[in-house]
Amino acid sequence: MTAEDTYKTITEPSEGIYTEKRSKFIAIALPVRTIDEIKVHLETYQKKYYDARHVCYAYMLGAARKDFRANDNGEPSGTAGKPILGQINSNELTDILIIVVRYFGGIKLGTSGLIVAYKAAAAEAIAAATIIEKTVDDDVTVMFEYPFMNDIMRIVKEEEPEILNQSYDMDCSMTLRIRRSMMPKLRARLEKVETARILDDEEN
Repeated sequence: MTAEDTYKTITEPSEGIYTEKRSKFIAIALPVRTIDEIKVHLETYQKKYYDARHVCYAYMLGAARKDFRANDNGEPSGTAGKPILGQINSNELTDILIIVVRYFGGIKLGTSGLIVAYKAAAAEAIAAATIIEKTVDDDVTVMFEYPFMNDIMRIVKEEEPEILNQSYDMDCSMTLRIRRSMMPKLRARLEKVETARILDDEEN
């Protein structure tokens, strides 16, 4: 059972190759976090495989798995991007881009043949990948006066959030990151410290 604050992704690029009737399908799975990263990868691989017949892809972004796209790059509609995306979905992955490059071997595969080939190539790349489970983390910034530093540090030590940054001027501040399910407890404890006030980070 996966909690709502975990998601699965891959740790590093991986590759898979599938051949069918002399057509060669090279699948590359890449860990990505943003659309900009995806654009850079697509440009890179389109240049690298400039002589290929098709460079199709699908991606999924975000822990909620709501940001996705499938692209057939000139293959018959639904025969390339969709099967690639289907593999991302059936493996419950996100923050992933899978590019499948096709070199045409002279024999037409037909729509069902293409679907099988793109699906198989994507599956090969995923099979070669290292899949990890990550937690969905949230950030919180707390401001406090210097004399209450020890109280804050005690909470940090016990709850073990990651310290993203800290500054100790007239007013001290600390930005912490912790797994989403543990955030309410952390916030509640920080709020009890005298002079502490929590800044709500709207960006997250």
